[in-house]
Amino acid sequence: MVVLDVLAVAALAGWVYLAAGHGGFWRTGPEPPEGDEPDGWPDVVAVVPARDEAAILPETLPTLLTQAYPGRFRVVLVDDGSGDGTADTARRLGAGAAVRLDVVRAAERPDGWAGKVWAMREGVRAAGGPEFVLFTDADIAYAPGTVERLVRAAAGDGRDLVSRMATLGTRTPWERALVPAFVYFFALLYPFRRVGRPGARTAAAAGGCMLVRRAVLERAGGLAAIRGALIDDVALGRLIKRAGGRCRLDLDHDVVSRRRYPRPADLWAMVARSAYDQLRYSPALLAGTVLGLLLLFAVPPAAAAAGVLAGDPAAIVLGSAAWAVMAGTYAPMLRHHGLSPLRAPALPLVALAYAAMTVDSARRHHTGRGGVWKGRVAVRTR
Repeated sequence: MVVLDVLAVAALAGWVYLAAGHGGFWRTGPEPPEGDEPDGWPDVVAVVPARDEAAILPETLPTLLTQAYPGRFRVVLVDDGSGDGTADTARRLGAGAAVRLDVVRAAERPDGWAGKVWAMREGVRAAGGPEFVLFTDADIAYAPGTVERLVRAAAGDGRDLVSRMATLGTRTPWERALVPAFVYFFALLYPFRRVGRPGARTAAAAGGCMLVRRAVLERAGGLAAIRGALIDDVALGRLIKRAGGRCRLDLDHDVVSRRRYPRPADLWAMVARSAYDQLRYSPALLAGTVLGLLLLFAVPPAAAAAGVLAGDPAAIVLGSAAWAVMAGTYAPMLRHHGLSPLRAPALPLVALAYAAMTVDSARRHHTGRGGVWKGRVAVRTR
């Protein structure tokens, strides 16, 4: 039991640090600030990369086309080689809309470009010269007035990148079990408050909603600087911050993903597609990540249970304390998604599932199946 006691002490120390000194990663409030009204409303173009999204566009595209933005605002949808009539669906939805919609077809993707980043680049090319570009996904729906609030937060507060983490759906049991943890782990890796600090090294964004000042993006090298990025949002956040840009990342109920993950395999594929890329394809980082997850998430309940069976009060206290702190940091994310905080003690099981997804991501990479999305390898190479 001595070894387990030592591991429990390490786990508890880790959770005390994470809860008290890791940028408040677990906090979900308050809502993003409105920001001051800018002196003049800048031009904004929303760029929507879309590949085989005809089924979901009727739920999402109209929410962009009905935004009552005080300045000039239009939408560019980039049809990225769809085979399901995405472009025709978009044109039908845009007919007679208050906001102008341009549908363009992405040119053939050059070597070395990730599919989504290339489609984003094609959208920027078609956008012309707006002051801000809003990169958004085809599955994202916007509450009325959201574009205006994003611009207030950017232009009114001198930000060069304002991003909102979309609220993900929790309709099915598997989504309720896994989706809040996805956002929780993202915030654990990239504490939102640190992203917003100009002097902090932490940089990230949420790909479903990223309002970017075009001049700063160009100064940083444009999207060509992240051409091969599978995790384009984090790469874009790093690019803008390294160029001296001021960033902000928040959770937001006004930005909602309509993407559905009815089966566990759908969520598994989403994570496994790019998790190993996040670890820079390093076996050492993979091993360290898995061991870290086991220490932080598996050891506390294991120590508490083993302490009960062996009559070891130290293991019971240490394991239970670490487990309680862990659950306490997860409860706000559950409430954010409209779920009971009583689910929080089950986080160790969810963490083990994400560890398995990460290992599977490495397996897929080494068997030549890494980065496959919608039937296409994400980065084109010779």
